[in-house]
Amino acid sequence: MAKNIFILGLTDQQRDELGTVSDADELRFHSLLDYHSLVEPETFVFRDLLDRARQQLDDFDGSVDGIVAHWDFPTSVLTPILAAERGLPAPSLRSILQCEHKAWSRLEQRECVSECVPGFAVFDPFDDNALDSIDLKFPFWVKPVKAHSSQLGFEIRNAEQFAAALEEIRAGIGRVGDAFDEVLSMVELPDELQDVGGNMCLAEDIITGIQVAPEGTMFNGEYRIHGIFDMRKDDAGHSFDRLDYPARSVPADVQQRMIDVTERYLRHIGFDNGCFNSEFMWDEKTDTLSLIEVNTRISQSHSDLFVKVDGTSNHEVAIDIALGRKPRIEHGKGRYEVAAQCHMGYYDDGIVRSVPGDEDIVRVRDEIPDTVVDIKVKVGDRLSELPNQDGYRAILATLYIGASDIGGLEKFFDRASELLPFDIEPVAK
Repeated sequence: MAKNIFILGLTDQQRDELGTVSDADELRFHSLLDYHSLVEPETFVFRDLLDRARQQLDDFDGSVDGIVAHWDFPTSVLTPILAAERGLPAPSLRSILQCEHKAWSRLEQRECVSECVPGFAVFDPFDDNALDSIDLKFPFWVKPVKAHSSQLGFEIRNAEQFAAALEEIRAGIGRVGDAFDEVLSMVELPDELQDVGGNMCLAEDIITGIQVAPEGTMFNGEYRIHGIFDMRKDDAGHSFDRLDYPARSVPADVQQRMIDVTERYLRHIGFDNGCFNSEFMWDEKTDTLSLIEVNTRISQSHSDLFVKVDGTSNHEVAIDIALGRKPRIEHGKGRYEVAAQCHMGYYDDGIVRSVPGDEDIVRVRDEIPDTVVDIKVKVGDRLSELPNQDGYRAILATLYIGASDIGGLEKFFDRASELLPFDIEPVAK
């Protein structure tokens, strides 16, 4: 009998990737809630989402055999709650929050991987004297205790920049922060975090170097890594241009240090029966390794890259764990030696007047086979008002490209960018 797997916010692209996993013909994939409700709403009301998800599962005429997440909050915390209620494998909610809550995560990291933790300070963005509570030297980075994709994250070089950042943070932090507070009320927080809710912020020392991300699993106490990615930033150093797989930018011994640090942290917080990806920065000059964060899921940004290089999506391991079986990925079974997720960014404000059409996308795929093109904007969009963007640029399109080497990736991306015309009407700031 086919197994029913529920995936929160399932998209068409993810459904295509799911077709590459082993025994796909013996699995039935269902979207639990929808992408818009989980990723792009104007506001999140967590308990409403939880109730809707519970009702959908209760109303399903069949067995619920596994629940999988690969989006950030609130998906990342809905999954362990729903799985626990049905006796399905998943990490504990507490261990998830010890990664998701950036201040809590830093406190726990200090206890077990202190050599990789930058200086940090918690502050209240609604305090007019917030800068006085930050004992870090300029420049430093600020961000909410719960955010993703660098949303509401800013590099601060002086008091004026800090004041400007506070204006934006105050206007937008409640979108996620209020819902995150709903989840925090479900667990017992450490004493030092009793007043550090979802609408608080973290300031951190700026770390520099080469950014790399291992992805792996913890299943019944067995820790495994199944892929390592280079995370390449743009010239300004604020926004990601590319994710390259497999990673080749740092030596094998440095990769192993990243792997070991991640394992120490996950075991420290009791994370088990789940997927993760961690992000590190390595300073080659000083040989300093810094842990940026640990995310408690497979990365959907990695999925097509695994398909291109290994022949199967990383959904493979997420489904295995959700079904209570040992996760597996075979490597090197794909059509390409390397693959990359590439962003087409725009660094000013503007209004979208035209986007590439189907014929443009077909032309890209004809010239660069197997390329996936995901247009992120539509006609009429104001770039500064798009959801889920960092504070420095807007993403017009994301491309997933395979090649025989890194040079080929760069050549293909340059050519694809020429073939995908956007018309952006500038808007004065």
